[in-house]
Amino acid sequence: MVSVAGQGPQAGGGAGKQSFGLLVIVVAVFFLFGGITNLNDVLIPKLKGLFDLNYAQSMLVQFAFFTSYAIFSIPAGMLMKKLGYFRGIVLGFAIMAAGCLLFLPAAYSSIYWGFLAALFMVGGGITLLQVAVNPLIISLGPPQSAHSRLTFAQFFNSVGVFLMVRFGAELILGEEAAPMPEGLSGASLRAYQAQETSVIAHTYIGLAIVLVLIAAFFWWKRGLLGDQKVEETKVEGTFALLKRPRLAFGVLGIFVYVGAEVAIASLMINYLEDTRTLGLDPRSAGVMLSYYWLGALIGRMLGGFLLRIIKPGLLLAIFGCINIVLLAISANTSGEMAGYSIVAIGLFNSIMFPTIFSLATEGLNEQAPQASGLLCTAIVGGALVPLATGAMADAAGLAMALVIPAICYGVIAAFGIYGWRNKVAPEEPFIPEERPVFE
Repeated sequence: MVSVAGQGPQAGGGAGKQSFGLLVIVVAVFFLFGGITNLNDVLIPKLKGLFDLNYAQSMLVQFAFFTSYAIFSIPAGMLMKKLGYFRGIVLGFAIMAAGCLLFLPAAYSSIYWGFLAALFMVGGGITLLQVAVNPLIISLGPPQSAHSRLTFAQFFNSVGVFLMVRFGAELILGEEAAPMPEGLSGASLRAYQAQETSVIAHTYIGLAIVLVLIAAFFWWKRGLLGDQKVEETKVEGTFALLKRPRLAFGVLGIFVYVGAEVAIASLMINYLEDTRTLGLDPRSAGVMLSYYWLGALIGRMLGGFLLRIIKPGLLLAIFGCINIVLLAISANTSGEMAGYSIVAIGLFNSIMFPTIFSLATEGLNEQAPQASGLLCTAIVGGALVPLATGAMADAAGLAMALVIPAICYGVIAAFGIYGWRNKVAPEEPFIPEERPVFE
């Protein structure tokens, strides 16, 4: 929603050293908010068991979090224009920290809606950070190396997801998570829920402390970019861009991709606990979930090579079809085959978001930032598709619920074929201005 005016600090001398140091901190930001976003996958089975929720109700965790993207993306761009990058980042961290602190009253009051309110606030803070840090990282060096800096940040985003989910499973779904005793009600039930959710509160309080420390660093360094200005993208005419079939199809592609990826991750712990698959305990299932995200990390590293030898649209279509096959195998088999096939989907998710994004915005030139805003808003698929998948799981079981993400991957494969066969006119080359990072 925002773009960078000018070229930012130049490499060389003291300014270059300052820019490098700041680049390291910004990359750490990608690590952190990537991990916090996907910690939701570990929260869902914990809250589902404690509050006796069905699958659709437990998916309100993702609904509360990802709805923030739709609500706050455009206001965040406007706010960034007024505050500038550094103050905007500080505010984003402050909102995230406040959201993390809300887990404490939610835990001790044992009210499920309290957790949803906290997650909504955390999501709002992350939305503000997303709007700020992507163009900021472009400004921290020469324009010709911007792509490598973004790729570097994406890598650490994925590392953050893997590690946060891996250790979040240990903390939140660890050995102390005993089954709920039978016959609890009233005050006894609330006391048990408060005891079991205290580990969640303590985890997020720790995150709040880290967020406040990073916010303090950015406030301390707020003058580093000097008069660096933020140009606000025009809101007028943005939705008119959806008349372009390529962009409209791409917006749908981002919607279903984020929705499918989040829906599968959200259900995976419960899915791997099922005796039809691996019959794991919650902690071990959480560790397996981290391998789903590790697959995405590995796929990102390999994807850069594959995209050099295979057309992006064709590779996107191939990966979409592979994921449909993996879902079909998982739904129609049992044991290790059913479990490992669904974990393997993470590997083929890896290149989807950046590939859909780049294919959708080809040929837009100066309208690319407006198109970026539409594509970022489509991340709301992470709120709606999991909710639909959860409702299907309640009605027909977990295996049948995999039909919904399979349909999503079908849409992605179709977009890949469309992007492969429909070339952009040579007179309309795509000039990337910013590339959002999501995991």
